[in-house]
Amino acid sequence: MPTPPNHSTAPVPAPAPGRPASLPPWHAPSPGARARFLAALKPDSNGLVAAVAQAHGTGEVLMLAWMNAEAVDETLRTGRVTYYSRSRRGLWRKGETSGQVQHLLDLRLDCDGDALLATVHQDGVACHTGRRSCFSWGLEGEAVAPLEPVLADPAALYGGAR
Repeated sequence: MPTPPNHSTAPVPAPAPGRPASLPPWHAPSPGARARFLAALKPDSNGLVAAVAQAHGTGEVLMLAWMNAEAVDETLRTGRVTYYSRSRRGLWRKGETSGQVQHLLDLRLDCDGDALLATVHQDGVACHTGRRSCFSWGLEGEAVAPLEPVLADPAALYGGAR
């Protein structure tokens, strides 16, 4: 089932604070549409579904994280991607600390309802290591090694080593 419609006949509002002007404005689905989307989720025993972030335009897979119903609802309401941090046991608004925000363009459920695909515009890097994608490691000969360069200093993004 595709994302609830993100189309409106209402006048186009000003971009949300921090949303690039080059992106279409975010029109939050109605409360009823969000409720139907949330009802279609089939979370695990911890109330979580996997969420893959994919770059708009290139299709590059940026990261995999987790969402609970509250994170999904906030993401759909605001157009700014919010995850659930298992380590911090709370909502994780992507970019809140680092400035590396993910702006939502589309959110889709998989056929089982237990995974999401978020098409996003990524401000800066997606990975806490300073790389564009969290999927930047692979085999290099016999060793697992980073295959992509560090584009941003993690200490500068997060105020300390990660």
